[in-house]
Amino acid sequence: MNITILTTFPEMFAPLHQSILGRAQKAGVLSVREVDIRTYAANKHRNTDDAPYGGGAGMVMLAQPIVDAVRDAQGEHFCGKRIYLSPRGQTLTQQKAEELARESELILLCGHYEGVDQRALDLCIDEELSIGDYVLTGGELAAMVLVDCVARLVPGVLGSEESAVSESFTSGLLEYPQYTRPRAFEGLTVPEPLLNGNHAEICDWQLTQSLLLTLERRPEMARRYLEGRHFTRHERRVVDAALARFEAERAAKEATAPEAARPQEERTDDRKPEDLL
Repeated sequence: MNITILTTFPEMFAPLHQSILGRAQKAGVLSVREVDIRTYAANKHRNTDDAPYGGGAGMVMLAQPIVDAVRDAQGEHFCGKRIYLSPRGQTLTQQKAEELARESELILLCGHYEGVDQRALDLCIDEELSIGDYVLTGGELAAMVLVDCVARLVPGVLGSEESAVSESFTSGLLEYPQYTRPRAFEGLTVPEPLLNGNHAEICDWQLTQSLLLTLERRPEMARRYLEGRHFTRHERRVVDAALARFEAERAAKEATAPEAARPQEERTDDRKPEDLL
């Protein structure tokens, strides 16, 4: 996969050339390059922004250098996606990352200041993506998140292809706890199912732990998983046992919680009609 990042701050992207992504680039599995939009500015001062029409605070990035940079980056035979990192874009999800990982080329545009002249987006951008419901000072950090999220799904980037399909959000559940040597550390030990070498028991333990964690931390995610998956008979038994365990542990916590923290039962005998409004 070839990824081109259009930015006014190319020096920010050094981390993308380190560690796993750096090794993938050296191996020729992945290409990541940064292009400085300033070099395409036609004005003598190499400005890439100007005051917005209609007034308002801040500056807006000029259309001309962006359009020229995108057209130069894509060349004549571009066959990928051109993406603008923007708070108003569709939220980046694992499903979206998997979709983008199937592209052969990506061009990412990093906005800055108060945004980008809409004409540049109309002419050169296929879609807008956001990494969350918050605002950054620029699109560079968002672009780095997108590159890391997508690139690791490209075959050959990770050392183990199994890693990319067994993690949180890919399986539909949060990832189960991980352990390594030593077996005991400061009084805490590795769970027994992980030590006996029985692959079936290990898989059952991993599914149970993933489901329990997801029920606790992301119940809406657990609900989608339970409603949308067809379980084998054995998986159904494991899931049912995990659900029963979760309910029992929750009931035990509520029973031992301080009185003020316990859910209060509704009392209907002494309420006034206005209390129901």
